[in-house]
Amino acid sequence: MALSKSLVEKCKRALLEAKADILNRVRDVREDLHSSEDGKAGDEGDQTVRALAENEALSNNERLRGQLMEIEMALSRIENGTYGICEETEEPIEPERLLAIPWTRLSIEGAEIRESVMKRYAR
Repeated sequence: MALSKSLVEKCKRALLEAKADILNRVRDVREDLHSSEDGKAGDEGDQTVRALAENEALSNNERLRGQLMEIEMALSRIENGTYGICEETEEPIEPERLLAIPWTRLSIEGAEIRESVMKRYAR
């Protein structure tokens, strides 16, 4: 069962919107970091608070970069015609799941399989 063209178009629009949102958030984080560098003075407490905020911003930025990579990979799957196929089961991903998480690479069944494998090897 192939995905409908309209579903793929909806998902593509959602992916492009999510990409733009993430790029804006990354830019905002970068600007915040640069503006906080202006006020490097302060006592040890101020410097600690600033260092913690910078660390949080950097880890948030890393998470956003991971999301951006997932979105880019989904857009590339749309271009090469493999979008909406589960990497685990090679079956179509549920349309509701794609609408909710347009960058997903796994169907619900595929996600459950992968999770059970991860649990098995996590011990």
